[in-house]
Amino acid sequence: MGKPKVKIFKPKKKRVPESKIIEELQAKYDSIDESKIQKFEDLPLSSQTLKGLKENEFINLTDIQRQSIGLALKGNDILGAAKTGSGKTLAFLVPILEILYCKQWTRLDGLGALVITPTRELAYQIYETLRKVGRNHDFSAGLIIGGKDLHFEKKRMDQCNIVICTPGRLLQHMDENPLFDCINIKILVLDEADRCLDMGFQKTMDSIIENLPPERQTLLFSATQTKSVRDLARLSLKDPLYISVHERSAHTTPEGLQQSYVVCELEEKMAMLWSFVRNHLKQKVIVFFSSCKQVKYIFEAFCRMRPGVSLLALYGTLHQLRRMNIYESFCKKQHAVLFATDIAARGLDFPAVNWVVQMDCPEDTNAYIHRAGRTARFQKGGESLLVLLPSEEKMVEHLRDRKIPINMIRINPNKLHSPQRKLEALLARDVALKESAQRAFIAYVKSVFLMKDKEIFDVQALNTDAFARSLGLAIPPRIRFLQRKQKSLKEVKKEASTSLNKSSNNSGDEQDDGESESSDESGYENDYKNEKVLTKGQSGFEKFNFDDNEDDLLTVKRKNIDIDDELPEKLEDIELESAKSKQKKAVTRAAIAKKILKKKIVANKKTNFDEEGQEILDPTRSKVSDLAKQYENEDASGINIEVAKQVLREEDRFDKQRFREKIKEKHREEKKKLKAQQKVEDQDGEDFESGDESGDSYEPDVSWLPDPDEIYGKADGSDQESDGKDQKSVNSDVNSDEEKVHRPSKRKLVTKDDHKKKKTKYNMSASSGYGLDAEEELALQLLRG
Repeated sequence: MGKPKVKIFKPKKKRVPESKIIEELQAKYDSIDESKIQKFEDLPLSSQTLKGLKENEFINLTDIQRQSIGLALKGNDILGAAKTGSGKTLAFLVPILEILYCKQWTRLDGLGALVITPTRELAYQIYETLRKVGRNHDFSAGLIIGGKDLHFEKKRMDQCNIVICTPGRLLQHMDENPLFDCINIKILVLDEADRCLDMGFQKTMDSIIENLPPERQTLLFSATQTKSVRDLARLSLKDPLYISVHERSAHTTPEGLQQSYVVCELEEKMAMLWSFVRNHLKQKVIVFFSSCKQVKYIFEAFCRMRPGVSLLALYGTLHQLRRMNIYESFCKKQHAVLFATDIAARGLDFPAVNWVVQMDCPEDTNAYIHRAGRTARFQKGGESLLVLLPSEEKMVEHLRDRKIPINMIRINPNKLHSPQRKLEALLARDVALKESAQRAFIAYVKSVFLMKDKEIFDVQALNTDAFARSLGLAIPPRIRFLQRKQKSLKEVKKEASTSLNKSSNNSGDEQDDGESESSDESGYENDYKNEKVLTKGQSGFEKFNFDDNEDDLLTVKRKNIDIDDELPEKLEDIELESAKSKQKKAVTRAAIAKKILKKKIVANKKTNFDEEGQEILDPTRSKVSDLAKQYENEDASGINIEVAKQVLREEDRFDKQRFREKIKEKHREEKKKLKAQQKVEDQDGEDFESGDESGDSYEPDVSWLPDPDEIYGKADGSDQESDGKDQKSVNSDVNSDEEKVHRPSKRKLVTKDDHKKKKTKYNMSASSGYGLDAEEELALQLLRG
């Protein structure tokens, strides 16, 4: 046997208390030197955070992370601005994990950190990053966005330590969920802060900030950071530190991004896009449009035409689960084209995007920066293409003023292939696709009309007829809101001119003859003021109420045009009077529908009234009995079986009565028909008898002849009796026939054959008398005598 193995005793290391580890980490915060730190390991972070970063291959620090994490750990409020794709997400997630860890936060402590983002997809992306980095911590996190199960979220809100949310759903929980409590919150983060604080989210964000405790740490991050004193005052920041790592750099956009723009006519955009997609089948492309309806139509039309690459569409009106699936599938694909609105323009990290194509001019330079930033992320390369109309070329100057290098390129017209014929054929076959094209057309015109910078965006410069044909529409849809706007401008112009003329005439009557020169000057000033009023009317789009078709209702969520307020008092009074006179709202279809619903008017219902004005009820379609009417008007939920049985019995009683009346009416109609037929037969019999009396049938007149009984003597009694019997039988037959005609039984009807028999019998009885031979013999005897 071998020697037994000798076990070496190793003493166990003493476990250091967690409170002592936290104290050591916090003591190192003041000694952080931003210039010497290159990796996450160089920062005083907890072992759980470092392990999560290492497992996900986050090793080196970016510029924004190097400068902001240390300051955030010290408890400072931060305004962080950096280029797109520079790692701003980890710049606030790492401080959140460390601050809660140092405070030894547990699930019993409730909500400790709140992250607010403008879009659902960005919130989902941040949540996934937090799950990867913070998997070793004992914190609970929740994703609170619209489109998900609200009741499921309500039950678990009190258990979440970190909440990542959108403003609308967060405010809904604040108002409706009694379990939601944010009184202990320690850190507030606004990602894409300039978008969260703009006009679209202003009221929502103000309500959220009012519910948050004032003693908290606030971090704001964005590629286009806000510096508005008003926004900072709303957030009640305490000595915030502004960190802009790329403020002194040569360009605002990433260095690896190649940017170019193309100038083309509006009707050539579809041909350019189709040709671009067909020539980039092996690349990953994002195409931005200005409205959801444009994205929907282009996606549906291109799917029908099959360009040869995977097509996806991401826009706001889709269901949330569908949006998440589209986002994840596009991230996984190597070659695909994504048609999207601006919901995909901010913060989303799509890997390996080769091209970003902006088919519609962005609202401002900030929107352009965020759109183009979907490519060339994390020191990678990418290309951006901006499509401009000839009237929008001034946008290039604004971009260059913001230190954005952009070059013009020209398209080879020989390589353009227009899909107009294919689109026309598709729209002719599919009515739903045609309606989608009409909505896309109107949505684009509205988006141009709502833009703030009217020097760049001019609705009058759009060739709408050619644009409609390029979409496949044979007839351009009516742009009703522009027609109404032009009409209202004409009316304001007339009122302003008439009021100014009246004021000038009054001032001219009061002046003396020696003041003619001053009157000419005042007339010139009035003309100038008139022009000011007209320009103000043309630009005053805020007061205009857009209400087109029922599926095209538009709510203005941003301030469109700055109105010049430096106007004389008289002109302002004139404008106020005209505004009051035109303040009556237009009657829309929605308003009419609401009125009808309030009156409880049933569509396609026909109501009949009698001579006294009372409503005639149709018993086949409405309840007749009082019990049934009372049962229908009750608001109680459920069905009362006993009452329902009584209602059925009452209605059955009325149904039986109605059935009996129907049978009686049927018998009456049959009797009327029978009487009418008998009258016709009686008239025929009377006509026949009157014809005999009037001599229509010839019978010889023998009244001048002597009585045969005197000449030949009386005949035998038997003959007379037989003749009498025959006569009686004939008379009885006639009487019986008359009774059959005049008194018919209910079951036997008189027919035409019976009537003919009666006529033959009558003829026989009428012609009975002396025979022809006897008459001849009598005549011969008389002639001989």
